[in-house]
Amino acid sequence: MTSITENRDALRTVRDLARYGVSRLNAAQAALGHGSDNAWDEAVYLVLHALHLPPDTLDPFLDARVLDSERAAVLDLIDRRVDERVPAAYLTREAWLRGHRFYVDERVIVPRSPIAELLDEGLAPWVADANGVEYVLDMCTGSGCLAILAALAFPNACVDAVDLSPDALEVAQRNVDDYDLQDRLALHRSNLFDALSPRAYDVIVCNPPYVNQTSMDALPPEYRHEPEMALGGGNDGMDLVRRILDAAPRYLAPHGVLVLEIGHEYDNFVAAFPRLEPMWLETAATSDQILLLTREQLAP
Repeated sequence: MTSITENRDALRTVRDLARYGVSRLNAAQAALGHGSDNAWDEAVYLVLHALHLPPDTLDPFLDARVLDSERAAVLDLIDRRVDERVPAAYLTREAWLRGHRFYVDERVIVPRSPIAELLDEGLAPWVADANGVEYVLDMCTGSGCLAILAALAFPNACVDAVDLSPDALEVAQRNVDDYDLQDRLALHRSNLFDALSPRAYDVIVCNPPYVNQTSMDALPPEYRHEPEMALGGGNDGMDLVRRILDAAPRYLAPHGVLVLEIGHEYDNFVAAFPRLEPMWLETAATSDQILLLTREQLAP
C-alpha cells in the first residue's frame, strides 16, 4: 500500500497542496479547534501562510504552480502540524480572531473565544451606548486579544487587562504595541482581582481557565501544547469562576455587566451556582457557553 507521504514531488499547485493537507490531517485524526473547525480551512491556512499569500484570498491562486522551495515550505508546516500535533497558530506565530491578527506563541492559549463575536457590536443590546463606556476590564487576558477587541469596540474606554502569567503579559504587550493602544490599554499582573486597584468597571469580560479535571485528563495532544494554567479550572472547572463571581461586584459600576465564558461547563456551572439566573448569550456557534450577569444579580 502506498503511503500518503510518498511521491510528494507530484504536488504541483496550490490546489494539490491544500488537498494533500486535508488528507494528512484527516488520516492522522488531528484535533482541530484552534482557529479552524475543519481540515479544509486548516490546510488552506497553512498553505497560504507558507506561500506568503493573503489568508482570505484562495481562489485566484488555486491552480498556480509552486516552486520546489515553496512546496518544501508548505510540506514542512503540514508535517509539523500532523507529526508533532502542534496547533497551527504556534507554527505560524499568529492567530486571527474576527478579522484581526494577533501574535501568539506557546506562552498563551490560542485566541478563539466567542466573546470576540459579541464585541463586534459593542455587546449591544446589553450595553446601550458603546461610546459611553468609560472603563473595561479583561480578566485572564492571555494574549490580550479580547482586551484589544474591547478597546476597539468601546473607543472612549480605558481598558485594564489582567493575567497572572508574566510570560502571557509579554505576549499581550507585543499585541498592544502592534495595535498602538498603549495610551488606553494597561496590563496588570495579578492573581485575578488580588492586586487590582479599585475601579468601577462598566464592562468586565472574562475567559478564565474552566476545563474540568476529567476533560483535562482527556485533552488531545494539540491542547497539551497550551499552558495548563490557562485551561484547568479544578475538579468541576469552577475554581476560578467562584472567585471571579465573588469579587466581581466590588469592581462593577452600578449599571455594569460581567460577560463570562465557561465553554462546555454549563452543567457544572448550574450545579455550582443554582441561585444565579444569568442571561445566556448566543453566538454563531454557541448557545450555552457565554453568560451575562449584572452587578445587581451578583450582589442583590
